[in-house]
Amino acid sequence: MCIGDPQIGRRERAGHVREQRVDVALATGADAVQRTGASLPLEDVRALAGDRLRVGASVHSVEDAVEAEAKGADWVVFGPVYDTPSKRPYGAPQGLDALAKVAGRVRLPVIAIGGVTPARVSEVRGSGAFGVAAIAAILGAPSPADAVRRFLDALAAA
Repeated sequence: MCIGDPQIGRRERAGHVREQRVDVALATGADAVQRTGASLPLEDVRALAGDRLRVGASVHSVEDAVEAEAKGADWVVFGPVYDTPSKRPYGAPQGLDALAKVAGRVRLPVIAIGGVTPARVSEVRGSGAFGVAAIAAILGAPSPADAVRRFLDALAAA
């Protein structure tokens, strides 16, 4: 995912995903929008976006994931799986067992977030995650570009 310049995302074969704002996603020609708990309700996002955008939903439980699937999400981002500063406001880490339960209950791709590092990609994928999202492991790295490469290598190996 590329949250920024859509041309960079397209050049690197990554989707241009806008966080929360379906109106901005539509206005900027984004490929998708990621809905959080602070966004419009999922059914409203889907009604506004129609077929023009894919819609992801942040979830924190099996029930949230099942509801997001029923309301039209194209994928879910589940977490926090591990402890991480950016996800502490959302509660304690959920762990790999909870991730596996979510992945087992929905047909949607499940993206794991929260404390995911390249070293943890294999166990996260082994618990049913389709992919991973990371903030601190990339932005806090001495070289974010190298950190992204480590994630891509870990995903390719998992």
